[in-house]
Amino acid sequence: MKLNPFALERYFAKYEFSTRYLLSSSDCDGLLQSEVVAMADDETKTLWESLTLGYTESLGHPLLREEIAKLYQGVSAEDCLVVTPEEGIFIAANTILEKGDHVICTYPGYQSLYEVAEGIGCEVTKWQPQEADGWRFDPAFLEAAIRPNTKLIVVNFPHNPTGYLPSKADYARIVQLAQAHGITLFSDEMYRFLEYDPAHRLPSASEEYDKAVCLFGMSKTFGLAGARLGWLVTKDQDLYHKMAAFKDYTTICSSAPSEILALIALRARDTIVDRHLTRISRNLALLDAFFDRHGDKFAWVRPRAGTIAFPRLLGEVSALAFCQDVMAQADIMLLPSTVYGYDDAHFRLGFGRENMPEALERLDGYLGALDQDIRTG
Repeated sequence: MKLNPFALERYFAKYEFSTRYLLSSSDCDGLLQSEVVAMADDETKTLWESLTLGYTESLGHPLLREEIAKLYQGVSAEDCLVVTPEEGIFIAANTILEKGDHVICTYPGYQSLYEVAEGIGCEVTKWQPQEADGWRFDPAFLEAAIRPNTKLIVVNFPHNPTGYLPSKADYARIVQLAQAHGITLFSDEMYRFLEYDPAHRLPSASEEYDKAVCLFGMSKTFGLAGARLGWLVTKDQDLYHKMAAFKDYTTICSSAPSEILALIALRARDTIVDRHLTRISRNLALLDAFFDRHGDKFAWVRPRAGTIAFPRLLGEVSALAFCQDVMAQADIMLLPSTVYGYDDAHFRLGFGRENMPEALERLDGYLGALDQDIRTG
């Protein structure tokens, strides 16, 4: 398999730890380890204090798998495979696909969702949203794109980078199309539970369809990106065992401390998620006002869920040049749409961090200085 460089990750590797303000990050603020441990109940406190740093069970700690299953309806611990999130994409693609298969994938998106399939030798149809319709992914496109050799449909909702969340009717249609054609549905659900209105929350694909494979984890919603822990969920036991066997060639098993920290956090998930949603709501209100003030410079489609949005620069302005200048002049990292191979007009903006108001104020100052330069130039 030959994979192209992961453009988004290479961009982050270059700038993430040398730029003061990360206004492009897609996760919520990372929790302090001490804070997570303080949330432990008696059982998990004992597990943490008596933890041995040896090998762990390859499928994942039994208690952790039981806790993961509680996030879903009609899912058991035996349907849950603990992985690193990125690893989960790699494992699923390599166990589902063969060279010559056809894949349909939401796009723009996290590169490995389609890049691994292309590396295997599959043909990928990129399903693009309609910005003018609130970044809607029209199920009619999906229906027309299905072929006799379509093996996999890949979706990501809430969507990275637009923050789009389908209506329940559109989502049901996507699942129905997969079912009608017997196509495996891979659902990246890394931002689940960060819906601004709980009534808009979609069922997990694994709850709706036995041939679905769902990806979720601790990185985004729960603020434990450094734990490097996630999971795959599927009721397809034949596929489950194939994925578990493939994991023997990747990580084999998970980090023992990460598993216990994740177990503690999942048992305290309401406290953690409520805190993150409160911050997101505050930051979104600031962004609404910001884009209202700068309506001559940006087109703003308000996201429906998650911690990211995908504004568009108005006029003949390069997103890459804009992001590079903002970094040089204001020490703020924004993510240009060029890393998605999408266009050179959008940028990803993240609002899950506590210091976002400070970063946004600084970006406001940068734009004000630009306006002043134009007036006096």
